[in-house]
Amino acid sequence: MIPVKISIKEKQSLYIKWDDGSESLIGIKKLRRFCPCATCAALRETQSKSFIPIFGEDQISIYSINKVGSYAISISWKDGHNTGIYEFPFLKSLSENL
Repeated sequence: MIPVKISIKEKQSLYIKWDDGSESLIGIKKLRRFCPCATCAALRETQSKSFIPIFGEDQISIYSINKVGSYAISISWKDGHNTGIYEFPFLKSLSENL
C-alpha cells in the first residue's frame, strides 16, 4: 500500500490517502508517541504500560515530512528530532490500532 497524498489537517492529524482509495487519519501526538526510531523505542521499553508522555509544543509540531525510498516517510519535528522512519504498513496500523 502506497500513499498518494499526505497532508497535515488542522495541525492535529496526519492525513493519508492510499493507492487503494482508503484513507487514514493519525493524531500528531500518537505519531510522536510511537516514533519508530531506536532512541524512542528504547525509551518506551523502560516505561510502564500505563505511562502517558507529556509533550511540549515543539515536540508535537511537524517541521517537515520527507519520502524515504518507496516504503516510508521521515518526520522532522520542530524540536529537532528527525530519526524516525515511519514505514507505510506501520502508519496504516497506527491509524487502525494502538
